[in-house]
Amino acid sequence: MARERILVIEDEKLIRYSLSERLSKEGYEVGEAGDGRTGLRLLGEEEFDLLVLDYRLPDTDGLKVLEKVRDDFSEVPVILMTAYSTVENAVEAMRLGAFSYLTKPFNMDEMVMNIQKALETTELRREVRRLRESHKEAFGMGRLIGQSPKMVEIYSMVEKITRSGASTILLQGESGTGKDLLAKGIHYSSDRANSAFMTITCSALPDQLLESELFGHEKGAFTDAKSEKKGLFHLADRGTVFLDEIGDMPLALQSKLLRFLEERAFKRVGGVKDIHVDVRIIAATNRDLEAEVKKERFREDLYYRLKIIPIEMPPLRDRTEDIPLLVKCFVDGFHKEFKKKVRGVSEVALAHLKDYPWPGNVRELRNAIERAMILGEKEWLGPEDFPLFPSRDRPPRGGALLTLPREGIRFEELEKDLVRQALEQTRGNQSKAARLLGMTRDQIRYRIEKFQLSREEAPSLGQPDPN
Repeated sequence: MARERILVIEDEKLIRYSLSERLSKEGYEVGEAGDGRTGLRLLGEEEFDLLVLDYRLPDTDGLKVLEKVRDDFSEVPVILMTAYSTVENAVEAMRLGAFSYLTKPFNMDEMVMNIQKALETTELRREVRRLRESHKEAFGMGRLIGQSPKMVEIYSMVEKITRSGASTILLQGESGTGKDLLAKGIHYSSDRANSAFMTITCSALPDQLLESELFGHEKGAFTDAKSEKKGLFHLADRGTVFLDEIGDMPLALQSKLLRFLEERAFKRVGGVKDIHVDVRIIAATNRDLEAEVKKERFREDLYYRLKIIPIEMPPLRDRTEDIPLLVKCFVDGFHKEFKKKVRGVSEVALAHLKDYPWPGNVRELRNAIERAMILGEKEWLGPEDFPLFPSRDRPPRGGALLTLPREGIRFEELEKDLVRQALEQTRGNQSKAARLLGMTRDQIRYRIEKFQLSREEAPSLGQPDPN
């Protein structure tokens, strides 16, 4: 392991020698300079982990050297020492970024202790920076995979968002399309990347607890509030808060969120003081918020306040050209994780994967690849490794089951009617209805929810499904 390197800039030879001897015994590699110009030249030519700097030098003073170090070598901590200590000098030294300020004659043990603390602090800062860089790499826009026109359009929009510093964004799309990944990508690709990314699912907590999590509470605000608590909006100052499933937020809390979006200020539960923060809000939902507004389950003013920059995440069935890229990414990832010899997916299986409608979207595709990788033993995964495909033969692509009227047809209405008929014929048995339509049970459940089939439209839905 390389020894940490310390540069001592001190014009008094005895002090410079004493420091060099002691620090060498402590295991450090020491460089020496008798004036500021030589010291700055050494800093530019070699790498040092810390600088011990005298205040009074023959060619300059330590504060000027300190200022130069701050501008050109900002990661190098500086310990300033002087025999001419004043309060003004000490304050100025700390303002310019000195780690500590020691008065001559100093205690050598105290000097060593200060050096150890400075190096530990520097290493912690480097570790934080490495973690931030790894987060940018792990959660940046590179996590979103796709070259389809819809994804390219999203990438372009995100680039504009990160440049503009937009503070309110609404992500819409079905479950499993990657709204959470997009939210992280926006955060870690922006100038807020070095601040917190906080996330909360609005449907996961009771009303009072959700309000407390978002806004915080004062001590004694309610029975269990035994101490003051900062909420996510406070903790994420200068960062991002991701409000997942915003369509499920209680109406009473929606009004408080609206006020926060308009003023970027809030009161803690039980508090009277406004707290101002700089937070980007990214909200996400798989609901049709416009329909929710009409049903008076979502505030219209909040909807339009959130919809300043809406981004629609496309379902996987609308970007099937991205499936080969996603499959390769998932196979490569699970190959490393499971240490399997699987090289990829066969052309036949890939064709099936592209033809499957993926009601669970990218999440379902990932889960299917994971299962196949765990259970598969062959070099190339085939259709038999993916039980989500209907077992019966499909009609040939060129065959026509229905004749399209000249005036056209509303496909969703046709799809809804077929699902309703299948459920009627099977008396609400979703598994049998799925088989009639060549679907899986998950697919038909998705459509029941999508079309919001009620008991009036399909009376048999009120009966329990025996399977």
